[in-house]
Parts: sequence; structure tokens; C-alpha cells
Amino acid sequence: MTVLGSVRVDRAYYHCMHCGRGQFPRDATLGLSAGDLSRGAAQVVALAGTLGSFAEAAQKTLPKLTGLRVSESTVERTTERAGHQVGERLAAGETFGPPSRWRWTRDAEGKSCAYVSADSTGVGMQGPDASAAEGRMAAIGMIWNADQEGQVRYVCGLTGGLAALGEPLRRQGAQVGMDRAERWVAISDGGAGIEDWLRMNFPRVDVVILDFYHAAEHLCEWAKILHSDETEADRVGSEWCHRLKHEGGRVILEALRAIDVSVRSAEVRETHRQLLVYFENQVHRMDYPLYRSKGWLIGSGPVEAACKQVVNQRLKGSGMRWSEAGADAVCHLRALFRSEKGQWDACWATLAA
Repeated sequence: MTVLGSVRVDRAYYHCMHCGRGQFPRDATLGLSAGDLSRGAAQVVALAGTLGSFAEAAQKTLPKLTGLRVSESTVERTTERAGHQVGERLAAGETFGPPSRWRWTRDAEGKSCAYVSADSTGVGMQGPDASAAEGRMAAIGMIWNADQEGQVRYVCGLTGGLAALGEPLRRQGAQVGMDRAERWVAISDGGAGIEDWLRMNFPRVDVVILDFYHAAEHLCEWAKILHSDETEADRVGSEWCHRLKHEGGRVILEALRAIDVSVRSAEVRETHRQLLVYFENQVHRMDYPLYRSKGWLIGSGPVEAACKQVVNQRLKGSGMRWSEAGADAVCHLRALFRSEKGQWDACWATLAA
């Protein structure tokens, strides 16, 4: 089956009398697999399965846009097989297409800057007999060029977590000329282990910045606990956030330490303690006045958006539950599709059907 309709292919068959196996040598030349789909048809089916549900792809998208009529299970198998192959090739050290020398955006000091970030987001899992199982975390890493629309590379997967994505993301960086950037800036939301992963895999990182908006959210929540009046809580929270941005985390930490909560409820005292621990652990990444003076980004918006666009939009639909292998495969394809223009085509040009 091809994108232009069904085609009957006659070709020579060769059988080995010694090993008892046979083969069609021309299949490799034509890009044919043991399945019924040509390479072009397989790509279209996998793309439909990458962008929407397997059922929707089979019942609506493919018949309307291409005329292909395949079953939901065929879409699922084709999509997951392609995703497994992409994951295997990335793990084996492959990149797709020729090197792309990005012109890195310069900061306020005229230094060229490359940005790197990582995060995780939950995915619903399928248990035995179609029961719900404990969710798993899909990890996503990205390299991007600030202010240059479309210049971004993603890697994403479920199996192996962030540890499995280090080398593939470094290779993506090498392919786009990350080594030529004078500064490497990393942004994290403070998740456990992310800073260590960033520094281990990208040792040239000059600074790991804590996402400003995560820190600000903690302050606003604390203001609501400290002040029962909503208007006053909003005012105090906004004031602390302003000071955090313009004076930095150490100033805020000292201000929080100075708050006397000894006469407040046990809940307030415990929340205050947890907030102090958070700021003490993260304050070394909260020098926002310095970061802003250098023209660096201070928000993890790009990687937050990546979680939504690469993972959530496809894998977290209503009622969706996945096998680990299936979710991992679709994550690889979603990351490939969402990366800069040309990555999908470069991969499929050499991907087995």
C-alpha cells in the first residue's frame, strides 16, 4: 500500500539451500518491509499517529487527507515501530541531517549564548487487564537559540529517564554548533536532580538559573498563608516578587528569616520552615539582578511549553493510558517532529519502513 494507492510488486526471490532462508534483495532497494505499507505510506501513517490518537488517525485523518484506509492497530504498530527505531538510532549516537551552524543570540555583554534545559512530566500508564497503573515520568531535554524562532532541538523519552537523554542531547548540540557559543546558560525549575544532570552533561554551563516564576509562586503562596485578607496577600506577594527580581534571592531569604512566626499556628510555622529550606537550597541560582543585567532569560517558559507541546498534547488526552514501550516510542517521534524544521524529513530519509 502506497500513498498513491495499492501497488502489486513482483520481484525475484532467492533461497539459500544451506541455511534454509530466503530473501527479496530488491525489497531493501525499494524500502519495503515485511508489512503492507511502503516507506512513504508508513511515514504518513506514523505522522498521523504522532499528531493525534491512533483511532482518530485511522478513522478520520488518513482517509480524508490521503485516502489511506488502515486499521487503528496498524496506525499504532506503525507509529510505535518508527518511534522505537528513532530511539535506537539516537541511543546509538546518530543525528539526522547535515550540521546546522546556528548563529547564537548575543547577550548584553555581546557574548553569544546557547540555552539548555530539562524537565519531566507525568504520563498515565496501562496496567494488567486494562486497569490504570501508577504513572511514569517522561523526561525532556532541549537546546535552543533565544530570539531565533524555530531553532530548537528536543529529545524526549520514558525509558531510562533523563540519564538516557544526556548523550543524545549533547550530540544535538554538537550538530547545531553549540561549542561555538561563548556562553552556555541552563534554566531549571528546581526539580530533583536536574541541576546535577545539566552540569554533568554540559560542563561548560556558566550558570544554572532557577526559573523565576517557580520561586515567585512559592512567595505568593506563602503570602496567602500569612495574610488571610486576599487583597493584602496579593500586595505582599507582589512586593516580594518585585524584590526577588530586582534584589535577588539572598535578600528575600534574609527577609523571610526575619519573619517571626513563633505565635502563629503549627501549619504556618511548618510552611515557613519549608519555604526557608526551599530558598536555602536554591538561593545560589537566584541572582536575578545579575542575570537580567547580562540579558539572560530567567524563566523556564520554553521547557514548560516543550512539556505541553511534545508530551502533554499527545500523551495526556482524556482517558489515555500507555504501555512504557508505546509511550517511549511516541515521545521520540514527538520530539523529532517538534524540533527545528527538516529534522523529521532527515530522519525518515534513512529510516527503515
